[in-house]
Amino acid sequence: MLTIQKMLPLLLLTLPLTGCVSITNLTPSRMTSSGNGLYPFEAAWHSNQQSLRKDSIKAYVIIEMNSYPMQPTPIVENRWETLVPIPADKKHLSYRYKFDYEYNSIPTPRANSKLSPSYQLEIIRK
Repeated sequence: MLTIQKMLPLLLLTLPLTGCVSITNLTPSRMTSSGNGLYPFEAAWHSNQQSLRKDSIKAYVIIEMNSYPMQPTPIVENRWETLVPIPADKKHLSYRYKFDYEYNSIPTPRANSKLSPSYQLEIIRK
C-alpha cells in the first residue's frame, strides 16, 4: 500500500515538469470595419513549464466551428498573430484562442493544450 511518505518523493520529482500556462488576449474588443474583410487577432502566451518543447507550440483563433492558425510575431517573443476573414454582415462574434504544445515526459513527449476563455468582438460598421 502506498503511503504519503512513499508518494512524496514521486510528487516532488514531477514538480519541475509542471507549470503554469496563461494566454493574454491582445485583440481590442471593438474594431472599425476593414475594407478587405480581414481582421487582426493577437495573443500572448506565457508558460513557466520547464519541460515545455518551445518548437512544438501551435496557436489558433477559434471562431464558431472554424480554426485559424496563428504565427509567432517576428520581433516580440511569445506573441502570436493572424488575420481572420469576417463576413461583412457580422457585427458581433465570440472567439477563443487555443494553444497546442508538447512537453518532455518519460518515456516520450506528451501533448497538451490550453484554451482561453471566450472573448467578444464588436465590429463597428461605417
